[in-house]
Amino acid sequence: MRTVATHCPYCALQCGTRLTRERRGVSVRPTDFPVNRGGLCQKGWTAPALLDVADRLRHPLLRRDGELVPVSWETALDTIAARLHAIRAESGPDAVGVFGGGGLTNEKAYLLGKFARLALGTSQIDYNGRFCMSSAAAAGTAAFGLDRGLPFPVTDLGGADVVLLAGANPAETMPPLMQHLRSPDLIVIDPRRTATAEQAALHLQPLPGTDLALALGLVHIAVTDGFSDTAFIRERTQDFDAAWQRAMSWWPERVERVTGVPVSEQRRAVRMLAEAGSAYVLTGRGAEQHSKGADTVAGFINLALALGLPGRAGAGYGCLTGQGNGQGGREHGQKADQLPGYRMITDQAAREHVAEVWGVLPEVLPGPGRSAYELLDALGTSDGPRALLVFGSNPAVSAPRAEHVVSRLTSLDLLVVADFVPSETVELADVVLPVTQWAEEEGTMTNLEGRVLRRRRLQVPPGHARSDLEVLHGLATRLGEPGHRYPTTAREVFDELRRASAGGKADYSGISYQRLDAGEALHWPCPDGEHPGTPRLFLDGFAHADGRARFAAVEHRDAGDVPAEEFPLTATTGRVLAQYQSGAQTRRVAELNDAAPEVFVEVHPDTAARAGLAEGALARVSSSRGSTIAAVRLVPTMRTDTVFLPFHFPGDGRANLLTGDALDPRSRMPEFKVSAVRIEPHREVAP
Repeated sequence: MRTVATHCPYCALQCGTRLTRERRGVSVRPTDFPVNRGGLCQKGWTAPALLDVADRLRHPLLRRDGELVPVSWETALDTIAARLHAIRAESGPDAVGVFGGGGLTNEKAYLLGKFARLALGTSQIDYNGRFCMSSAAAAGTAAFGLDRGLPFPVTDLGGADVVLLAGANPAETMPPLMQHLRSPDLIVIDPRRTATAEQAALHLQPLPGTDLALALGLVHIAVTDGFSDTAFIRERTQDFDAAWQRAMSWWPERVERVTGVPVSEQRRAVRMLAEAGSAYVLTGRGAEQHSKGADTVAGFINLALALGLPGRAGAGYGCLTGQGNGQGGREHGQKADQLPGYRMITDQAAREHVAEVWGVLPEVLPGPGRSAYELLDALGTSDGPRALLVFGSNPAVSAPRAEHVVSRLTSLDLLVVADFVPSETVELADVVLPVTQWAEEEGTMTNLEGRVLRRRRLQVPPGHARSDLEVLHGLATRLGEPGHRYPTTAREVFDELRRASAGGKADYSGISYQRLDAGEALHWPCPDGEHPGTPRLFLDGFAHADGRARFAAVEHRDAGDVPAEEFPLTATTGRVLAQYQSGAQTRRVAELNDAAPEVFVEVHPDTAARAGLAEGALARVSSSRGSTIAAVRLVPTMRTDTVFLPFHFPGDGRANLLTGDALDPRSRMPEFKVSAVRIEPHREVAP
């Protein structure tokens, strides 16, 4: 028997768990970690089942005569290196791309970025976190000078009087968080009557794609009804006048016409926030996954600033990060425009610092590359990558315009996928590399509070699976890099990460395995070994040079896909309790799959009746990009102009067959939350 203290492999709460290896298998128990306080959701309780799934990848696979067949590690790595050498020699370093994941440990994310920029010399690296939090990151950085999901501990929420949740459904996506939201009155902004909205004191139900209009309207009410904190605005912010010029024209009646949210509910929401002794504004994917997602988040930040919430104890703005390491994964080099420590790759001082740590000249480092969707869209084109290495992601299901992305993946000269289960992207690969998963590796994760956590190894991986660090070392040395530049132990990589992040916005230099193993609670920035970490940001000033937060002059605009005669409804996508992300992991856990076995579409009964659909019938939901087949669920609380589909399912059930390629101009976030569609009975076509 062996027991380790670690954390759940799923969402960014990173609930504390204790794993025990016994004769009958691995058992899990929650710990009294602050974010979960002895609780776990259904996914957390069943997480050990991932360790023994029947189709676990155990051997490297190489495609021969159209089939993936087992080969040795030497054959797999030699084959990849030879093909990469040839492609780079013919077409240059940017002919190779890298696509990472928000579930990778800090060490993996860091070394993957280093590998891409040094061993491959490519600028073409991004990750699936671009689909998750990039809009909030762009808006938060602009407003506060720093992007950390929650600039305060989760436990602070429990002391609030009111919490506004814009586009977040934590009752299903991160259930343990709800114990911190029992005491506050909740204001939930969501087109659906979700499990979270059911617990709200006030539910605002806007048309998908109109959240920014609603945010502008709430700012308008805050100012005109005398609720704005004028002293805070004067002393701790700037650019209010420009933002107010935009919000001024969004009077409540106009907002109601655009969003469908009654004037009385708008006024009640602002009054609840303004009269609370302690209040928070939190955004989630529903506000962010739009072609104007960064501006939408900025609109809600404007509301928080107008009410004087950020930068003081017991109040503020935050974003509910989604993926397990969605925070740390973007801080250390997976994003196309960033270097470790949340440094920008276009900043000469940042390039010089990181280059010195890596032992190269600054000019060796490439510039910024394409964002995630743009990278996928460019695959196999005349000026795009001819090869792609995928680590910890399943874009064949999770990317927008999924069928188009699959066609781009299959056009490549070389597709390499490192994973531990045969995902839909693995099935397309030329080479598959079996890697370790959460309970088989050491490392660190950074949760939604910016708290750095230790992941601990319980058991050895099955078969011939290797860690991603070993994979990167093996490929790098075959590409001519010195082996010492790519350590294979997590502790060594983390020590280098600390040096690379030193002085950056996300400064980990004072965080060490020793301090974490001693039980210290360390939130970045933590600039030296004596520093206690920073659980609460901005109390003494915001991270801009003048210490002031910035209002943003934002304006509502239509979504990239507007309903019309052929496609009269709006489809929005999201998650359900029992499944996670693309479902590659959770669909392999029997208990979870029994709870949510297939895709469905939520439809108002009147909308379904007009389309000739009944409960449980198969419907075809179509957009200009493609069609999804889903079972009908009649939901009386749905808007009659809106349908909802979860995005966890493969094949013809992929919700992302519907979504388009409209991107936010600042964050490059795709517009997952709005697709113009029609719905009709699904009729089988005879062979």
